[in-house]
Amino acid sequence: MKKLVITSLLIAGSLLAESSSSFEGRKGVAPATDSLYLKECGSCHFAYQPGLLPSRSWVKVMENLSDHFGTDASVEGADSSKILKYLKDNSTEKFKNYKKTKSIYDSIATTETPIAVTKTRYFVQKHREIGCELIKQKEVKSLSNCMACHTKADKGSYSEREINIPNYGRWEDE
Repeated sequence: MKKLVITSLLIAGSLLAESSSSFEGRKGVAPATDSLYLKECGSCHFAYQPGLLPSRSWVKVMENLSDHFGTDASVEGADSSKILKYLKDNSTEKFKNYKKTKSIYDSIATTETPIAVTKTRYFVQKHREIGCELIKQKEVKSLSNCMACHTKADKGSYSEREINIPNYGRWEDE
């Protein structure tokens, strides 16, 4: 009987640890994993995770690649369709089980179609205290350069503990 109780406790403990660690993995945003998307979009800028915008936003972005924030980022037909499918299949409304994705999703009105993550209410609220001098410096350049400060952004983690602003250091809300 004693062995059964100890075994049951060990199993319960490992299940709790497993569910806890899987919850830990859901705090940020699902990382971008599609090789075509990473190659095409990541060759010019940080390959933003699809869970940072709703599918209607990704459709709008992909429809206007000939003038993608002042650059022609056109992608050939079949590749464009594949990338759009990946973005839509992994957008905010599909990955609300990730804490940041859900927060972003909740901050966007159904009547809004932002084409930049930096324009979402969630993003603006989270970055409101960062001084212009920190953003405009050559090591950062703009708020769209996630990897400049978020050391694990490419893995989908935007934890405050992992922020290291160039020429400033760790960021901590007061």
